[in-house]
Amino acid sequence: MLRFLTITLLLAAPIFAADIDGKWTGSIDAGGAPMQLVYNFKADGATLTGSTTGPDGMEVKISDGKIDGNNISFNLTLDFGGQSITMAAKGVLSGSELKMVLDFMGMPFEFVLKKS
Repeated sequence: MLRFLTITLLLAAPIFAADIDGKWTGSIDAGGAPMQLVYNFKADGATLTGSTTGPDGMEVKISDGKIDGNNISFNLTLDFGGQSITMAAKGVLSGSELKMVLDFMGMPFEFVLKKS
């Protein structure tokens, strides 16, 4: 009986996975002025793909995206004058709100995204 229950719970786990697909928006304080953020996410099992808009207005693809229940993580690689900088992002989904932390060169930036 315990074996059946364990297998049932493992098979049902994807049902409880985060509903991350779609467009998410928010803002972050950028030196006293709010900077608008837009992310587009797509889940494929435990893999997260998508993109955001960089400071120059160009699309930036997310890489190494992962989904673990309501937790997500991914990397963004930006080009700053020919120098590539990779930032790590982590988030926790709660309903239609995604609490994010983005690590930029050792400085964590916290912000909240809402599903559009």
